[in-house]
Amino acid sequence: MFGKKIGIDLGTTTVLVYIPKKGIIINEPSVVAISIADKKVLAVGKEAKDMIGRTPDSIVAKRPLKDGVIADYRTTEAMLRYFINKALGGVRLFRPEVMVAVPGGITSTERRAVIDATISAGARAAYIIKEPVVAAIGADIPIGSASGHMIIDIGGGTSEIAVISLGGIVASSSVRIGGNKLDAAIQEHVRRKHGLAVGERTAEEIKIKIGSALYLEDKLELEVKGRDMISGLPRIVNVTSDDVTDAIQHELQGIVDAIKDVLRATPPELSADVMQKGMVLSGGSSQLRNLDRLFSEATGVPAFVADNPQQCVAKGTGIALENLELYKRSIFSN
Repeated sequence: MFGKKIGIDLGTTTVLVYIPKKGIIINEPSVVAISIADKKVLAVGKEAKDMIGRTPDSIVAKRPLKDGVIADYRTTEAMLRYFINKALGGVRLFRPEVMVAVPGGITSTERRAVIDATISAGARAAYIIKEPVVAAIGADIPIGSASGHMIIDIGGGTSEIAVISLGGIVASSSVRIGGNKLDAAIQEHVRRKHGLAVGERTAEEIKIKIGSALYLEDKLELEVKGRDMISGLPRIVNVTSDDVTDAIQHELQGIVDAIKDVLRATPPELSADVMQKGMVLSGGSSQLRNLDRLFSEATGVPAFVADNPQQCVAKGTGIALENLELYKRSIFSN
């Protein structure tokens, strides 16, 4: 067990843990349930997510990361310790080396907080690598080659857009728009149009089941249960895919604008490469229906979703960790 290595995709909504040669062994929500009285951690991951919106006053279920960065240091440390221990299991003699993927737009202070939390959670050494780079590695993009590759990683808290060449980021943008903002927009739209209050889990379910970035010819419908805003009593309404498309237009435009900014900042030679190869979409939120088509129509550049988009960052983190020397530039640059 000497020199155990762990790659962690520390996402705003989901934590994925990758162990070389074993693959992704943990895929759980980044939620922690805490007892308010003694600040004790009661549950982490799936168990804690089930408590969201259902806890008594004495327990709070919260996400310790906001927009891809640590919002609550102590809770993040407890969550990391839980996932590291779960990944390694049983008794261990050596502390592991851990690589954590973070948003490209992270500040040096936020970066330091991730390293400190990872070391405090039981790591021997902690490495930080930017999400666009590992997403590209995980999507099997040859980032070391002398040609331009564009990756768009859309997670729960942030969207990372980058053009990568020779293992480094040439042009990039990180916007704090992701699946969570889309869910919040759906909640707000259902409240305004139907006078119905729904929770964040219901909004996420609506997005997954009938959501689309473009209007669909054959509309999808979903029966949604919630609380009537006027009477306060439970009520059921029918929500359509058009409702969802209306609700999320503004947020999606924010991502499109960021993509255009990166394309404008890309040197002409690399622009030609991107035009030829297309943009690769990764991250859990890239699975929204017709998102690739929306980006393609808005920019004129072909776009397609990577295989297993949600797992790209975790997989790339594990690969980078196995080949530390090879990816040193990506890890230690800026």
